[in-house]
Order: sequence, then structure tokens, then C-alpha cells
Amino acid sequence: MSKILRIPGGLSRFQEDKDLAREIRVTAILPALRSGERVTLDFSDVDYATQSFVHALIGEALKQFGEEVLDQIEFHRCSPQLRSVIELVVNYSLGGFAMEARA
Repeated sequence: MSKILRIPGGLSRFQEDKDLAREIRVTAILPALRSGERVTLDFSDVDYATQSFVHALIGEALKQFGEEVLDQIEFHRCSPQLRSVIELVVNYSLGGFAMEARA
């Protein structure tokens, strides 16, 4: 079973509302993941989001469940710019930058 969450676009299809991201995370993403559901984040209405928005949206899930949670979360209809921000947040949240700095 998959829960589809359409992320609202905000002003000019730009999303920066961390409170909204937290609300989506707390009320929908984390409960779905805890119950074993897949989560689809649909970014049809978003062209770009701030790093802080994306971190507020998925950072806690990555922290709680680790890299394996990426098997349960799908990112749909992401612009190239948004995909880049998501990848940055995922790498940062999973400690990728710390590991790269040690290499």
C-alpha cells in the first residue's frame, strides 16, 4: 500500500514553509513509514524548494530509519533543481559529507 502526498507549491511554485514540511512529516510521512507503508511525495506543484524545507520534510525519517527508508519513499515529478536539493539533503542526513571529508 502506498500513501500519496501531494506537496503544495507555495508562491510561484517555490516551497520554503518549514512549518508545513514539519506538519506533513509528523502527521503523514512518519506514521505511514512506522506502519510499513510506502510514501510517494508528489512534487507536481513545486518547481523548487529550499534545503531547509526538504530537510524538515524527510530529514527525521532518514535519521530514524536510516538509508533503508529510501526503499519506502518515492519522489515523483521533481524538477532537476528540486532533485538536486533532495539528493543534497539525503547525503547530508545520512552523513555523506562527513564520510567524504575523511576520505
